Amino acid sequence: MTADAPPATAATDAAVRVPGITSVFVRLKLALLRNGLRQSAKRKAAYITSGVVALLFAALQLVGLIALRGNDHAATVVVVLAAVLGLGWAVMPLFFPSGDETLDPTRLVMLPLRPRPLVRALLAASLVGIGPLFTFCLALGSVIAVAHGAAAAVVGVFAVALTLLLCVALARAVASANVRLLTSRKGRDLAVLSGLVIAVGIQVVNFGAQRLSSAGGLDRLDPVADVLSWLPPASAIGAVDAVSDGAYVRGAAQLLLSAAALVALLWSWERSLVKLMTSPDGSTLQASEPARKESSAGLGGRFLPEGRTGTVILRSLRYVWRDPKTKAAWVTSLAIGLIVPVFNAIQGSGTIYFACFAAGMLGIQMYNQFGQDTSAFWMVAMTISTTRDAYAELRARALALLVITLPYSALVTVVTAALVDNWAALPEALGLSFGLLGAMLATGAVASARFPYSIPQESAHKNVAPGQAGLAWISILGGMIAAALLCAPLLTLTIWLHVAGAQGWSWIVLPLGAAYGALISWAGIRVAAPQTAARLPEILAAVSKG
Repeated sequence: MTADAPPATAATDAAVRVPGITSVFVRLKLALLRNGLRQSAKRKAAYITSGVVALLFAALQLVGLIALRGNDHAATVVVVLAAVLGLGWAVMPLFFPSGDETLDPTRLVMLPLRPRPLVRALLAASLVGIGPLFTFCLALGSVIAVAHGAAAAVVGVFAVALTLLLCVALARAVASANVRLLTSRKGRDLAVLSGLVIAVGIQVVNFGAQRLSSAGGLDRLDPVADVLSWLPPASAIGAVDAVSDGAYVRGAAQLLLSAAALVALLWSWERSLVKLMTSPDGSTLQASEPARKESSAGLGGRFLPEGRTGTVILRSLRYVWRDPKTKAAWVTSLAIGLIVPVFNAIQGSGTIYFACFAAGMLGIQMYNQFGQDTSAFWMVAMTISTTRDAYAELRARALALLVITLPYSALVTVVTAALVDNWAALPEALGLSFGLLGAMLATGAVASARFPYSIPQESAHKNVAPGQAGLAWISILGGMIAAALLCAPLLTLTIWLHVAGAQGWSWIVLPLGAAYGALISWAGIRVAAPQTAARLPEILAAVSKG
């Protein structure tokens, strides 16, 4: 018995010394952050800078929310802010899947981990970082702004914890439910579209702020806040305000609603983890499926001309549909080209000539045509042996752009004319748009030959290879200035018609603009063709750096 005691004691001591899974995951998260900063000085500087800016903004928000204490609209502001904060946490994993390495639980699939302890550990690890600290500051400031009395202060403690846990659990549940999507090509497409979401969000916020300022201020948001106060995580902040007003039953119901939402999110997250770690992955399923043959007719290949022109047009359209960077650039241009004229028209400060912004944004896609090929441009270069080949290549790429840009520019112009109710100016606006589009195609062809640059494929948020930012600026900015100068004849004609009082003849700008755009784009491609044929090695070297 005495001889058997030491091994049992040693085994018991070893079991006691085994750390819990939660502490292991927290230390793992800290190690990932620390090792990530050690990769490069630029990454460390970017992380520290972003952290300082986020913390400074959080501190200012905290001070601002505390200053709202006692204001009549304090509850409205904090409830709406909590709802927007929860929405941000919900969509963040979809557009920034690579922001946190622990968001992908498939890396843990080979470990003998049970779902419930894994959920607790991942939730604790998720509380480490700048985002949770920022959320904590906003939740704390919101509670201080509306909490009045001892009971509200007690409820506020639970409200801060529930708001923080709800936001983090929401992000985790969304990430786990969509992890297959986020690690696929479609997920990378979502990541590169994050800039578009931010741009559209800024426009929406700006439009909403202007509407509120012209419609009586925050009074218009009170009914919205009343509804949002029953939606988690805003319901947790609404509970504090209800208890402050003496509505203890309503406050208890809102707090219990937030707690129930947290339990439901954790349960959904656990179910997603179980399904994720017990089901076959995409590679296994794909290997068992029969190979699917792809038809070139899927993108309208049957309607394209034979020879090099049809092949290049089809290839360019497939880049738009499949390549994440190209797709992001196109979607961003399409959206912003519509948002600027439409939002200005809705706000009452727009004019039909803002529709030319769509042609300008879409024409930018002609710049750096060979950069989207990256190092695969060598296959294109092998097919170009004469100036005629280069001309056919550039012409086909321009025609591929026109397939999308021409009808879209016309659509934006018609929509803008309807919003500003200025149908009389529609022909001249269309003529100016077509002329600007042709000038952009002309200068874009020359810029593609003279100032090519590489587009990194491994980074979702870098569109220029290191050391080539100057080339990108020269290509785009210089080309846009040159395109504006090339449109001077059309602009002069339009201004003269208005100054001379000959608005009845303004329709002539439409056929002249279309003809001028076609002529100037043909001339630009003719100028760029010999330069492209003569600079194939330089172009290949420039677009292969990324």
